Amino acid sequence: MIDLHYWPTPNGHKVTLFLEETGLDYTIHPVDIGKGQQFEPDFLKIAPNNRMPAIVDRAPADGGDPISVFESGAILVYLAEKTGQFLPGDVRGRVTALEWLFWQMGGLGPMAGQTHHFRNYADEKIPYAIDRYVNETARLYGVLNRRLEGRDFIAGDAYTIADMAAYPWIVPYENQGQDIAQFPNVQRWMATIKARPATERAYALGPKYRQENAVMSDEEKKILFGVRKG
Repeated sequence: MIDLHYWPTPNGHKVTLFLEETGLDYTIHPVDIGKGQQFEPDFLKIAPNNRMPAIVDRAPADGGDPISVFESGAILVYLAEKTGQFLPGDVRGRVTALEWLFWQMGGLGPMAGQTHHFRNYADEKIPYAIDRYVNETARLYGVLNRRLEGRDFIAGDAYTIADMAAYPWIVPYENQGQDIAQFPNVQRWMATIKARPATERAYALGPKYRQENAVMSDEEKKILFGVRKG
């Protein structure tokens, strides 16, 4: 059984995509980031960076005590290794999938996240910041578009954790100021993943916890974007 500490954000969706694809038993423990639940002591014990998602595997492969994992990329690798699914077993395929997983973790996610912030959430609209992040996000879309030329999925013919990591960050392309028609390979890839039954199930979980496009209150902004030390 997997305990999933989750909120319906792109990083949260990554893990539910995997869990729904594999059919692993899991229980969702909501972490309402607008209410600051990511700062609660019990959550910090398993996610010291006060970010969700995080998991606790209560039936690890070694048969020992439960294993907790934080950081969405690490969770995907852990679950892929646990199940033997969605991460190629050959050396070259594994390297490729991990390269693109880390590309998402270090590039697409942070840059798209900053784009969301400065375009949609920041009280002061700073043209330089908006242009900086919208343009960098567009560059990354271009990288992905070139990668998908002649390929069904990011790592090749097979759907992997690299796709699961990137897809949720592309879904809200409009909020990132991107014209998806300029990236036809990405558009085709998105449609393929969206049509997967597991994707439909994973995204159907979100409205149970947060309404899509809900307006963030000033208090929620303060919690999410305020500076905390320690």
